[in-house]
Amino acid sequence: MPVIGTDDHVTAARLATEAGERLVDLRARLSGEGVGGKALGAEGDRTAHELLMRRLAELRPHDAVLSEEGVSDSARLAAERVWIVDPLDGTREFSEVPRTDWAVHVALVVDGDPVAGAVALPARGLTLATDAPPNPPREWTGPVRVVVSRSRPPAEATLIAEALGGELVTLGSAGAKAMAVVLGEADVYAHSGGQHEWDSAAPVAVARAAGLHTSRLDGTPLVYNRPDPYLPDLLICRFDLAERVITAAGGG
Repeated sequence: MPVIGTDDHVTAARLATEAGERLVDLRARLSGEGVGGKALGAEGDRTAHELLMRRLAELRPHDAVLSEEGVSDSARLAAERVWIVDPLDGTREFSEVPRTDWAVHVALVVDGDPVAGAVALPARGLTLATDAPPNPPREWTGPVRVVVSRSRPPAEATLIAEALGGELVTLGSAGAKAMAVVLGEADVYAHSGGQHEWDSAAPVAVARAAGLHTSRLDGTPLVYNRPDPYLPDLLICRFDLAERVITAAGGG
């Protein structure tokens, strides 16, 4: 029996889209009732997590699951196939209606590698996935655009922008930033200061399928489904920029 099939790519896309649609409906209904802030975000986290866990149990009952909103089961470490999901990436952005820079992540990891995945950008009506990978971004002739968080731009991102004669572009969730590179709306997503595997597994799967470079900031490979799901840093960028970015970040 194959470790991964075409239907795994389709399942990732379907579930990310389904959870995203549920979140859009929930957000509209609750915000219309005056619910906002942390209460809205918490309900979004809970609703999307329960939906994804239920659907994965139905569709992939023999696979392990690691979710940001769930309890990590050490049995996943011995599993051949592990779904790593972030039911609502960018809870704060979701709670700040009408912001669109939040996402849903669904990835399948085999032997530490995200081999299938999908990132839904529900407020934009988009799902980017490995079942029908996006084309590589068109060449950009302007300043290199380095996408960073609004409130916590890492020092490495500033160094990269300076070294490449670029500029910083602010955006919300990890998935939104990664997909900005996939969509050609940015050129580099360089993160340091800490993330977890669910923050990047699906974005990395989609970015690779779209022909982008993915690695740690020092250029070493990303490895998933480890005992500690903390993953300190991440680089997603155009291949032609990768060597210069890694050097500017101190990894070359």
